[in-house]
Amino acid sequence: MRESTGDRIFGYFNAAILLVIGLIAVFPLYYVFVLSFTHPDEYARGGLILFPTQWSLIAYEYLLSTKAFLRAMGVSVFLAGIGTACSLVVTGALAYVVSRKRLTGRRLIMLGVLLTTLFNPGMIPPYLLVRDLGLINSLWSLILPMLASGWYVLLMKGFYEGIPESLEEAAAIDGCGDYGIFLRIILPLSLPAMAAFGLFYAVAYWNTYFHAVLYINDTTKWPLQVLLQNMLVDASAGASSEMSVEIAASRDIPHETKKMAAVVIATLPIVMVYPFLQKHFAKGAMVGSVKG
Repeated sequence: MRESTGDRIFGYFNAAILLVIGLIAVFPLYYVFVLSFTHPDEYARGGLILFPTQWSLIAYEYLLSTKAFLRAMGVSVFLAGIGTACSLVVTGALAYVVSRKRLTGRRLIMLGVLLTTLFNPGMIPPYLLVRDLGLINSLWSLILPMLASGWYVLLMKGFYEGIPESLEEAAAIDGCGDYGIFLRIILPLSLPAMAAFGLFYAVAYWNTYFHAVLYINDTTKWPLQVLLQNMLVDASAGASSEMSVEIAASRDIPHETKKMAAVVIATLPIVMVYPFLQKHFAKGAMVGSVKG
């Protein structure tokens, strides 16, 4: 069927609207990126900088030479790496266990997992638990409370239930025990799901902010997101803290360009991970959604 003139006009109008919305969404990201590379002299002249005539890496060089920033980045890398690995182990193992129908008490465990998705205990009970465990000011206080997500466990359970039981029976006949079946059969087949959930966990750990503010009083153990927030607050309020003093020590670099460079550095690692996991992401994100 040929398109009518009205349909073509409507299509062009929709394309124009979506293009404008896309530009509005992308512009802040572009402005942050451009401003982080702007030379201090050009920034000092003021005005809206859409494309700097003088490019500079001075803000990045300063941040990457600052002990406070490098220390905070190291904390975030530790949380994203160790936290994601621990969460995948716990989530995968728990999901596999509750997916086996022969497990004694399976329904009770499933009820406990389901309740965590329906009810939020709030802020005080987790804080009291972390305090009584002696984890205040410990980086493990940022990992253990969010070690496993009940929703991810349920999705992984659905994925495991879709694996034919004949594979496990064949492995058992060949002499594999429960651990061997999980490590040699189940785990390789669940790599797409592990990649997808690993990305979700890594983003959550990398963006850790609220738990760090709640459990970490030692500024040397702040993750990157807390340091960035501290820089923004101190810049707007004119305050100074033990950690932000070192960041603000350089007076010849505009504070705005340092903040933008810090945002780019904090965003870049997670953005770089997406292309490597893209082939697994679409398949893994759909695990447990279709049964039959």
